[in-house]
Amino acid sequence: MNNSNTGFRRAALALAVSATLAHAVQAQDSDLQAKQRASVVEEVFIFADTDEVRSLPGSAALVSQEQFQIEFANDINQLLKTVPGTYIREEDGYGLRPNIGIRGATSERSSKITLMEDGVMIAPAPYSNPAAYYFPTAMRMHSVEVLKGAPLLRYGPQTTGGVVNMVSTPIPETLSGNLDLRAGQNGEQDLLANIGGQYGQFGFLLETAQRRSDGFKEIDRGNDSGYDIEDYLVKLAWTGERQSVLFKAQYSNEISDETYLGLTDADFANNEDRRYGLSSLDEMNNYHAGVSLRYGLQVSDDLSLTVTAYQNNFSRDWFKLGGGNSFVNAANTGDAAAQAILEGTADAFGLGYKHNNRDYESRGIELNLDHRIGDHSLSYGMRVHEDEMDRYQPVDVYDQINGQLLLSGRIEPVGGDNRLEDAEALSAWIVDSWQLTSALNLNLALRYEDVDSSRRQFSDPDRETDPSRRSNNSSEWLPGASFTYELSDKWQALAGVHRGFSPLGGGAQDFEEAETSINWEAGVRYTGSWYLEAIAFYSDFDNKTENCSNANPCSNGATAGAFTTGQAVIQGLELQASTVLSFGDMSAPIDLAYTYTDAQISRDNVEEGFVDGDTLAAVPENTLSLRLGLETAMNWDNYAVIKYIDETCVTIGCNNDSNPFNRTEDLLVTDLISRYALSDDAVVFFKFENVFDERAIVSRQPEGARPNKPRTASVGLQYQF
Repeated sequence: MNNSNTGFRRAALALAVSATLAHAVQAQDSDLQAKQRASVVEEVFIFADTDEVRSLPGSAALVSQEQFQIEFANDINQLLKTVPGTYIREEDGYGLRPNIGIRGATSERSSKITLMEDGVMIAPAPYSNPAAYYFPTAMRMHSVEVLKGAPLLRYGPQTTGGVVNMVSTPIPETLSGNLDLRAGQNGEQDLLANIGGQYGQFGFLLETAQRRSDGFKEIDRGNDSGYDIEDYLVKLAWTGERQSVLFKAQYSNEISDETYLGLTDADFANNEDRRYGLSSLDEMNNYHAGVSLRYGLQVSDDLSLTVTAYQNNFSRDWFKLGGGNSFVNAANTGDAAAQAILEGTADAFGLGYKHNNRDYESRGIELNLDHRIGDHSLSYGMRVHEDEMDRYQPVDVYDQINGQLLLSGRIEPVGGDNRLEDAEALSAWIVDSWQLTSALNLNLALRYEDVDSSRRQFSDPDRETDPSRRSNNSSEWLPGASFTYELSDKWQALAGVHRGFSPLGGGAQDFEEAETSINWEAGVRYTGSWYLEAIAFYSDFDNKTENCSNANPCSNGATAGAFTTGQAVIQGLELQASTVLSFGDMSAPIDLAYTYTDAQISRDNVEEGFVDGDTLAAVPENTLSLRLGLETAMNWDNYAVIKYIDETCVTIGCNNDSNPFNRTEDLLVTDLISRYALSDDAVVFFKFENVFDERAIVSRQPEGARPNKPRTASVGLQYQF
């Protein structure tokens, strides 16, 4: 597509939206002198509380502050396993780099869902490189919101499966703070400390999260397999009579001895927590720095305006063995030479350890207008966004001699290891929540995405020659509609349909088309002594795609770009049930979530060798979570969290073969938490993760069998002041 035409179209759309917003603001200007409402711009909530979640014209879930506190949550994977419709593929046992899928959006390094922190896209480069090699520190979050169905068109760019919004600690109304401490096996230590408050028109928050562990894996002839994480947050706020400003700055760094190299099945059976000496050099170093400035104006009782500017920078160097999968695959088939190299008993030459060195940057400005007109609650706005990735990845060459790794040379980066990728995007949306009658609420949404992406790849380390180039443009209109209907004072019906979109990323070529889908949902809710919800979903893909990387090789083996697998259908059923049972001075909260999913190729793809009925990769058929509690008047509360995930295909079509290496194993894990309140301000707790020490192959990616976290005990203190 002609770039000048694209730029003109974007400029015209931006001017049209800006003119509309300006006209709306001017129309209310006469009311300003009479209005004295305060408008505090704070964390962006998709929904205010659980009651709103249970009345939305779309399916949603809220991982509340209470759940964070009860479970002393520090692993986003374990939290989201309690949300229906989510699929988690574990990798390191600590949730450092999650693989989260939602309904039709598969879990490829969480690149198919929209990740946000306080309403700002938080993936390293959301359009050109959305794979979540950075993820916010879960333990410093106040809550997590998950939104599915047609209402998610308000957010983007990933609009197929769902949105995950991490809500950070809010500025407290009065001077106060929190101190949370935990110490556990394998040298695990967690600290969360914050202090903040409001003085007149000004407010502030200072917060830090510190995490470390020696790791639960044992490296042959190596060191610890743990991590050290530091995370710092500052918020400054000013609130006037009808306007406010919030400045937020965050910085974090991580050093983790993580690897892509897994185990053979035989070695996994002997010791799930083993790591080969070949991975002893592997280490991730990264840092993230983000700033945002949000301005809010309460124009009138019925009109508010918010403008958010943001920038995020992320740099990483994951130094690790490349190509270890060839040894694991060969050893799995009985190759004694490959097994000996893994064991360290045979010499090997020319082993490549790559500096997976990348710098990411994303920036943008977003404008939102919320306007209530009679029975209509309108939300419309636009976002201009840019992001980029600079990949410069030299390879250090080692020889394994007598079990020791000796440096023998370096290969300077060219080709795929030396490239620049970027994307520019313009988004616009309008959402109308229309209360047609006292029983019927209709939600109409329209989103527009216009994305230009490009890649420059260099054939020399110094980038002095002309690079090879590729580019892609996608422009999509994404409509959606949903409704809720009150069947009675206890029963509610809901349904919706929307068009989903997933951009291809910076490596896409001009002839490739972005992933699109039509997504349906319908269900019922019951609110009484129990809350019950049943929602069926159906996603029909014209061109299902996979995002390829070393962490998540595509079904064709590619580790870069995108792979189109063809037409597919992902359908299923989500069930929820919750209540609080009372027994005298004791209460027992119960929360159950279950998801059934059928994910298949829906039409033969002769070119790629897929046939109708082939099961898609990384989507479990059954997932279940059960949260049980026993709360007493003696200040002693106890909880159990039970989570089950079915086996999954590693590549497409594992249902049509008996190869055990093409699938993971199912897993049932139980966590126990016991809490005792010393006072209104202090609680001590004991946590037993995976109390029955159930172990399984939860992933075969990137390179071999990988385990879940073993049984781990920890104690801690939560103190408010």
